[in-house]
Amino acid sequence: MKKKWTLPVLIIFLIMLNPFEAEAHVKWFTEVEPHKESIENILSPLFLSVALISAIILAILPQFLPKLMEIPVANKIDEKLDQYRKFSRYILKYGTALALIIQFFSQTLFAPEFELEESWETILVWITIICLLIPIHYATKVGALLMLILFVNVLSDVGIFHMLDYGFYVAIIFVLFIGKTKLENWGFPFLYLGTGLSLCWVAVEKWVYPSMSIDIIQNHGVPTFGFAPEAFIVLAAFIEFVVGYLLVVGVLNRILAFVLTLIFISTTMLFGYTEIIGHFMIHIVLIIFIIEGVSFYNPPIRIHKTIVDQVVFVFLNFIFVLATFILIYYRFA
Repeated sequence: MKKKWTLPVLIIFLIMLNPFEAEAHVKWFTEVEPHKESIENILSPLFLSVALISAIILAILPQFLPKLMEIPVANKIDEKLDQYRKFSRYILKYGTALALIIQFFSQTLFAPEFELEESWETILVWITIICLLIPIHYATKVGALLMLILFVNVLSDVGIFHMLDYGFYVAIIFVLFIGKTKLENWGFPFLYLGTGLSLCWVAVEKWVYPSMSIDIIQNHGVPTFGFAPEAFIVLAAFIEFVVGYLLVVGVLNRILAFVLTLIFISTTMLFGYTEIIGHFMIHIVLIIFIIEGVSFYNPPIRIHKTIVDQVVFVFLNFIFVLATFILIYYRFA
């Protein structure tokens, strides 16, 4: 019986100990030539076992969380955070401007791997920053449109499947653009969806191109908590994928965002300034998640009324989403 629970306990333990490599974009920290693993090796017994255990835990989680939120301390924290919701859009607007400023001084755009090379890009970045800093919603819309132009320009150079790593920027642009309109309430749910899908996509990279992650572990001294590097990569990627999935389905967002923020802070200690450049915008988004919670978001699980239906839905849906991401990434990325 003790052996039966070893693996899920270790996975949860890894989450609490902030697995440094799990949330890092591996392309930023290695120059190893990507080598696509065979599908047979990706779908190893360890992978299939962790996938099954993750699906079971996720299926039970929505039934457990409401009990957790009945704790008086949790209720008080929720009520306190609710008071800051009016600042969420301002945090996103000015946080995005600050992220662009940080990127400019490192001569990059959106991520450390995309360098600012053309003078018109530099000019457009500064116009975007100025528009976002102006406290008028029409200026914010102009800034969002300019960001979209910059994003599409990078996308045209590297391809759509590469830019899916940074799909959350599309969600940010959408939120900023629809402010003060009838569509405003769709903004933050779309931000949850975009960020969650981006995390899922980046997680699959670690399964398909494990040699890149192994190189990071060896050269940056990433702790593997006693696991072989190959096994640790599988577990770390599952943590990231599950995080993204939870954001998409609208489960555990406030607690999840807090844990994730601690993880990103920890990775900064390991990877330094590059990590700050790449993940500063993610920090802003996670702060918004901590403040907003899920009160405005109608999670897909609520379509089903009975506990059995909800458990089956989450279990099967996770397996379907996992398989879909792997197949699409393996075929096109």
